[in-house]
Amino acid sequence: MKYGYLLFLLCLVFNHTQAQSCNLILQGTIIDYHDNTPLNEAIITISGTTQQTISAIDGTFYFTALCPGILELEIAHHACKSLFVPLDLQENTFKEIRLEHHLEALEEVEVTGRSNNKSSSAHEAFLTASTISKNMGGTLGDALKELAGITTLSTGAAIVKPVIHGLSGSRVLILNNNVRMQDMEWGEEHAPNIDMNTNKNIQIIKGAAALEFGGDAIAGVIKLLPEPVARQDSLYGQTQTQLFSNGKGGALSTTLIKSYESGLFIKGQGSFKRLGDLNTPDYLLTNTGVLERGISFTVSKRDFRQGWEAYYALFDAEIGILRASHIGNVDDFITAVNIKQPNTQNDFSYAINNPKQEVQHQLVKASFYQRFEGLGKWTTQYDFQKNHRFEYDIRLGADADKAALDLQLTTHSLATDLKIDAWQNAKFKVGLLGRHQANIANPLTGVRRLIPDYMSQNYGAFITVDHRLTDNLLIDGGLRYDFTQIDAKKFYRTSRWEERGYDATFSTIVTQDLGTQLLTNPVFQYHAIAATAGIIYKLDDDLTLRGNFSFSQRAPNPSELFSDGLHHSAARIELGDLNIKSESASNISVAIEKDSELWGFVLSPYINTINDFILLDPTGVEFTIRGAFPVWSYRQTNAQLVGLDFTAYGKWSSHVRTDHTFSLVYGTDKSLRAPLINIPPPSFTNTISYTNQRWNNLTLGLTSEYVFRQNNTPPNIAVFSPEQQATVVLEINTPPEAYHLLRLHTEIDFELKNNKKITLGLQATNLGDTKYRAYLNRLRYFVDDLGRNISTRILFNY
Repeated sequence: MKYGYLLFLLCLVFNHTQAQSCNLILQGTIIDYHDNTPLNEAIITISGTTQQTISAIDGTFYFTALCPGILELEIAHHACKSLFVPLDLQENTFKEIRLEHHLEALEEVEVTGRSNNKSSSAHEAFLTASTISKNMGGTLGDALKELAGITTLSTGAAIVKPVIHGLSGSRVLILNNNVRMQDMEWGEEHAPNIDMNTNKNIQIIKGAAALEFGGDAIAGVIKLLPEPVARQDSLYGQTQTQLFSNGKGGALSTTLIKSYESGLFIKGQGSFKRLGDLNTPDYLLTNTGVLERGISFTVSKRDFRQGWEAYYALFDAEIGILRASHIGNVDDFITAVNIKQPNTQNDFSYAINNPKQEVQHQLVKASFYQRFEGLGKWTTQYDFQKNHRFEYDIRLGADADKAALDLQLTTHSLATDLKIDAWQNAKFKVGLLGRHQANIANPLTGVRRLIPDYMSQNYGAFITVDHRLTDNLLIDGGLRYDFTQIDAKKFYRTSRWEERGYDATFSTIVTQDLGTQLLTNPVFQYHAIAATAGIIYKLDDDLTLRGNFSFSQRAPNPSELFSDGLHHSAARIELGDLNIKSESASNISVAIEKDSELWGFVLSPYINTINDFILLDPTGVEFTIRGAFPVWSYRQTNAQLVGLDFTAYGKWSSHVRTDHTFSLVYGTDKSLRAPLINIPPPSFTNTISYTNQRWNNLTLGLTSEYVFRQNNTPPNIAVFSPEQQATVVLEINTPPEAYHLLRLHTEIDFELKNNKKITLGLQATNLGDTKYRAYLNRLRYFVDDLGRNISTRILFNY
């Protein structure tokens, strides 16, 4: 009885305590950590209970009738990672909770292949992940040709440089994992030293965003980013193999990633590519094999508030140079260019003999970012690059295996920037850059150094802003300043020094007179300003108008200033000019874009006026002890490039789609009132594709590419023929005829166990085995372009 009475008393006490204590109130507000704005429609749940509420439009929420003690709140919001907040509730409490909203701003969760052009006044473009994947065995330039306005300048099939709106070389900046490539990009036969297999997101950036990376991006910025890594505990990878009929070779790439929910991940990647002699529809191209190897390692930890990354990449390539491009005497060169028949044809081989290139590029990067509440994101990055280039000529005797050109370029860069995005309608970004670069030319090659030893310093600062005035109108702009100094040590032959008039204009830089040659110490300083402004106006839900004006200045590169001698892999003599000064470009572009469910288009005309435009064009032929070579000289003029890009698509059914692109650019030497050299001809591309997800994601595509004849070319030059004892016309600027190519692509997926997938692909380029010569292929003087190439691809995701 007494136990029952005691139990009765305990129940009364418990009920009385509960009635008095479980009346606590918890109030709070959900605030965006990113810009201090309230977040509505956030779901707040007390863990382990059914109690749940939703934040109001001002971000507020509340719970009533809560008991004292320790509880845990779970806050969820769309586009956010759920947040868990423990509380020791002993009295009525107000709690301000900052949620990591705007996770889409994190680079690691960007959607691969998605356009990053929603707030840029200059029309930009991107390659889809599937397009990048099917071009993994090729070159960066070949992949970018899928976009309107982008063509390639090539030396055969393995050395391919992107051309944007008729401009290439130092005017096109290439970012590899947010590092500006420093790989002697000034050479027309210097391909970007990038392993395509390390990147799954490629964008073309213009306008204010391009100012972040350099004011000399007159043509634009090509930004390559690796595959984003999800924040989850996982181990996964990908292996891709490709086989090619043309060149009888293949490529292999594999990637392995270990990721953690904490944001830490470790990634390793390796690739290998080997091709033998390539072939045209009619004959083999002797000594055009390729051997490429690449590895990269990444260790990174990223979350919303801060993150860091350490990255290393090594790219090594050995590239054969067409044997027929090296000529023994002046008349053989005249015959080869005018008749366009190869003088050397051997049996197929995987051997890569002289002439050839060997290039090794190493890249090291360390970066860190920190977000500051109510302000923005601060980022700092250091990167180191070492580019070692060997070029081998056809030499005899003891020097047969010695490089004719041996350059080593090392670059240290330190950059920092602050992105201020705390305001809802305005965003700012400011940054600073410091770069030190040194080039060492090996004096033991036995050949006069084409590029001398030099050191350069570059310091830059920029600010960009975009401001949304209304829901339909956004403006953006930017300003950048760069200072560049080049300090070189160079030998000149006294005869060349006097021939170019340097004895009158640069006598003060001579440090030593050795009789037949002079040692000089040219030191040049350049100040460059770049600015841009534009608008984006949304006419309706799927129609947008963009307008942008930009002004850019580019300091001359060492090749344009100092080149003096035989460039062996280019098979020509190149002459720079110490009088060359900075370019100044003013570009106006407009774009009207429609993007709807069934069809869309982009129409983008532009005018680019460049004062003191630096170009390299043929001026004659010179005979050396190594053969007869054309002489190409750098000069400056006022130029204008006027062009138009047009793309369109139509979705004719749930399975059938067509895509169309047309590009036209017209380049004029305003000073001479003559056409500019190396301006791409008009091209028109049409693709019809069929996809069916029910049939294992089957894709079938047929592409038709028609390239017009480039009728706007400079005149040919006259040279003296020793054999004919007369001056003859060298048809070095005569353009090839128009041509039409077909390309077939198909692929299909197969799901395997444990979420594994295998993709099988087949592609055929130049399907009709058409005989043609591309105007921007420097080997068109000697041989036809490539014939049919059938490639198979196996992609295994695991």
